[in-house]
Amino acid sequence: MIQTFKDIVEKYSFGVCQFLADKMGVKATRVRLYFIYISFVTMGSPVIIYLFMAFWINLKKYIRNSLLQID
Repeated sequence: MIQTFKDIVEKYSFGVCQFLADKMGVKATRVRLYFIYISFVTMGSPVIIYLFMAFWINLKKYIRNSLLQID
């Protein structure tokens, strides 16, 4: 049940925290907690960074998929 919920959240939350966790070699839950803590301390400004990274990751996936279709 919990794993299903985590999969749904990760699917619809752009995967930014999971991407950062994979790059840094830590658990995604730790990245999510730090993101929440930083958001409260800085009054939500990391949300803008999160949305920018979500856009960037999706753009990168789109470009990669379009390049694979050309071959």
